[in-house]
Amino acid sequence: MTGDPFSLEGKTILVTGASSGIGRQVAITCAEQGAVLVITGRDTDRLGETLSALSGSQHRAIPADLVDSKQRAELIDRCGAIDGLFFSAGIAAIAPFRMISEKHVDQLMAIDFEAPVMLVQRLLQQRRINDSGSIVFNTAIAVHISPAGSAIYSAAKSALHAAARSLALEVAKSRIRVNCLQLGYVRTPMLKRMLSSGVDVKEAEEISPLGFGNPTDAANAAVFLLSDASRWISRTTLTADGGISVRVSH
Repeated sequence: MTGDPFSLEGKTILVTGASSGIGRQVAITCAEQGAVLVITGRDTDRLGETLSALSGSQHRAIPADLVDSKQRAELIDRCGAIDGLFFSAGIAAIAPFRMISEKHVDQLMAIDFEAPVMLVQRLLQQRRINDSGSIVFNTAIAVHISPAGSAIYSAAKSALHAAARSLALEVAKSRIRVNCLQLGYVRTPMLKRMLSSGVDVKEAEEISPLGFGNPTDAANAAVFLLSDASRWISRTTLTADGGISVRVSH
């Protein structure tokens, strides 16, 4: 251990959705802070690119589709014991309520809710999360503001948020912390796709007092929650949204 509470030296961190966007940057920043990374994602080539971008050594990339229970099990069998988990894998799909389909509901709930819940369930069952570890779920400001067209996405993230609060009580005896990182608009490929699907870019920027964020903004917040600097913080949400939620609440 170093004297810096924000350091991740000596910690092994599992990051899902590490092939792009926020997950990729979280992995890079955690490595810069001294962590050994286990990264996972569906795209093998892009995951390899993330692995190559990590400073330090002993990092591993394990491709997996976390909606598939067999692939989740294989990931856990191969990852070994971890000190932290940042769950970033997910999708954001926009659909007006009148156009919601069963496929839309099933897909978003499977990826944004079921996959993270069942991954953590098996990690705990297999005792792969070390005592005093940290679990961080990447949720979204949609939990709070639920913009038009985001009903199912907001519902899935809200369900994950509620599950995290309950989980935090169950693992507290092992000093494991469970928190959510609630992000606003961050410049990622996912945001680009969402904006191209009909979201008003100008309006989205105007409601964010500090404008759109960058992946590094999210990664720095994630490092705080994964590090010993947050050792007394659990069952809560760190909102990093450029001020959107403050403005909306007024």
